[in-house]
Amino acid sequence: MPINLDVVIDTEDYEVDMKAGLETLQGVSEATLSIAETLVTGKVSLRHRGVSSVRTILKKTFKGSYGQIFTVEISDEKLQREYKKIGNQTFVELMSYFMKEALYVESVELSEKAQRIVEGLGDSAEDLIKKLRVSSMEDIHKVSTKFNHDVKIRYRKNLDEKVVIASFNKSTVLALQARESDSNIDITASITRLNINTGNGRLLLKGADETVAFGFGIEYKEVRLEAKKKFSENLDHNNGIDSSNWKNLKIIARPIKLRDGKIVKYIIKGFYND
Repeated sequence: MPINLDVVIDTEDYEVDMKAGLETLQGVSEATLSIAETLVTGKVSLRHRGVSSVRTILKKTFKGSYGQIFTVEISDEKLQREYKKIGNQTFVELMSYFMKEALYVESVELSEKAQRIVEGLGDSAEDLIKKLRVSSMEDIHKVSTKFNHDVKIRYRKNLDEKVVIASFNKSTVLALQARESDSNIDITASITRLNINTGNGRLLLKGADETVAFGFGIEYKEVRLEAKKKFSENLDHNNGIDSSNWKNLKIIARPIKLRDGKIVKYIIKGFYND
């Protein structure tokens, strides 16, 4: 190890408001630590102490837009071995996945290795997403909300190649204001993704172009077997065939909405039999 990352704050000059900038860096550090610790320990840490086996280390800055290089370093040998099993490429993939999930943003299809890790985390995966949503994400957005600067977290694969892990701006922060509606609605949709351990996934409304997140709002083990089979069978049927031949489910759901009314997630309450 360590893995080399950086934060880029898009500014016209090589400068940024110090207070907002430090809050954004703190948010990036907290999010990165939360993800790293969960992946190598299998559980979500409630808080991060100053001295830990997993730390983020500030390195040098760089010119252009304001940039700060940092690394993730693991001192505990057992946790180092766990990280080596994951590898830099998959860690970056999962870091992107969890940050986007915290903002209800659809991520690219996970590799088989990354998908196995997410499924292996079970409920800890959802706990991690909730933690990111209520803690570090607000701080990450501080320079965006106060000064309209976009923020990017990147993986420094080598001197010439930098891979964007996640991007943040005044629009993405709106996801943190999403609230669950008071009433249920009926929707017709196809299942496009499903985590068989948590019950979370994404669905595509009939006639829509973009998928929306969904979950059951309770521990997946408490969901009726009939519902689990209904959703997994729909995903299996639609997988690999033209969308014109997809089957839809008629679902009872409670939407989670932004202030402008946009729905970012559905909490599944039931479904209608064919």
